[in-house]
Amino acid sequence: MDVEEALKALSHAGRMEFVAWLKDPEQTFCLSKDETLIGVSAGCFERNGLSQSAVSSHLAILKRAGLLHAKRVGNSVRYRRNEEMISRLKIWLAENL
Repeated sequence: MDVEEALKALSHAGRMEFVAWLKDPEQTFCLSKDETLIGVSAGCFERNGLSQSAVSSHLAILKRAGLLHAKRVGNSVRYRRNEEMISRLKIWLAENL
């Protein structure tokens, strides 16, 4: 785990919000349980007024930091939280700060 990269990714309020939204995607995005198991498409994140390219850039940063999983489904990429990495980051923060 690269703690510095994860913290840099979360240092942007919008990216932190994306990770928070994915904590309960059924409520946040009004999706079915089956849909959220696959992941949330990038288009769903555009609801806060960001352009498609900005959303894609933020999601890529979170994925590169290991905070999100991405899976291609048809023509779209679906995102969901990497709970293991987030848990490890929480433990690291609790033990080291």
